[in-house]
Order: sequence, then C-alpha cells, then structure tokens
Amino acid sequence: MERYIRFADSVSAWFGKAFAWCIIVMTFGVGYEVFVRYVLRDPTSWAFDLSYMMYGTLFMMAGAYTLSRDGHVRGDFVYRLWQPKTQARVEFVLYFLFFFPGVLALILAGWKYAERSLRYNEVSVMSPANIPIFQFKMIIVAAGVLLLIQGIAQVFRCVICMRTGEWPKHQEDIEELEDILLKQAEEKALQHSSEAVDIIHPEGEKK
Repeated sequence: MERYIRFADSVSAWFGKAFAWCIIVMTFGVGYEVFVRYVLRDPTSWAFDLSYMMYGTLFMMAGAYTLSRDGHVRGDFVYRLWQPKTQARVEFVLYFLFFFPGVLALILAGWKYAERSLRYNEVSVMSPANIPIFQFKMIIVAAGVLLLIQGIAQVFRCVICMRTGEWPKHQEDIEELEDILLKQAEEKALQHSSEAVDIIHPEGEKK
C-alpha cells in the first residue's frame, strides 16, 4: 500500500506541476488581450476562449495533486477533535459513499461528452474565431482518471492509519506563506536564544 501511495502521489504531482504552466499561458494571453484592446484598439477573437480553457484545464488537472497533498478544503471544526483512527474510519466510509461514485460518474459521463465532441470536431460557438474545443473536453476524463488513482491511495492511507493510529505523511513540496513565516520566526527565536546562551561561560560568568 505504501508503494502504491508513493506511486499515486508522484503521478498526481507530475500532472499537477506540468499543467500548472497553464496559468502562465493564460496570463500572457489575457495580458496581450488587454494591450491590444485598450492600446491598439484591436481586440482579439480568441482571448476569452484561451482564458477559460487554460483556467479550466488547470483547475481540473490540479484536483488529484491537491488531494495528494491534503490541500482540499475540509469543514474540520469537528473532524480535528477526533483521534486519527476515528478520522480514518470516517474518511474510509465517505470515500466509498461519495468520492468514488462521483468520480466514476465524472469519468463515464465525461467520456460520452468528450467522445461526442471529438466525433464532430466541436468548435466554440462563443467566439467568432471558431476555436476547437473537443480536446478541452477530454480533460474531463483525464481529471477523473487521476482522481480515481489518487482516491485509491487515499483509501490506503485510511487503512494504514486505522492500523497504526497515525496518518502517513503527505509530501510537502509546497507551503502556505503563513507557515513559512511562522517557521522563519521560530528559527530566528531559536537562534537568538542560542546566541544568548553562548555569551555566558559554562561557569556562569559573562564574557
């Protein structure tokens, strides 16, 4: 189970970080549109399509990565008071009641939606540029498959926690700014206290 967890986490991380570059593409696209619209008075016909496709792709493909890092929002005002084993039991049940049925529905319905779009090479009806969007519809299926792979890893985490009483650690390749600042403040306080101790001799005399 631990090997599968590491495998699923690495797959989710690779796709999450790879598709994170969509935000750069979207930023340059929107920035270019603002420049040509308000400076050159010549707006593009594709900027809107680019922005929603890039943002939608980023949002969908980052779901499994966020789940692998335990980054999704949780109403934990009660959950955090429970012991780890209780948390694991509740999560284990909820994954099978809600998560897996929802993800399987996303994959199956998304496949029908994407296959129909691919069959007639669907283009955007909201843009005069007729931007192809059938490839964008395939993201629904890909995101569902990634969530399914990661969901199995989360269930394994629950099983391990129910056995050991401790949650397996998530990889920490990203941190909230508040956590970084708190760690820096703690390190500075520890450094100041060690410097103060160094000023005093072991005998208790000051230098």
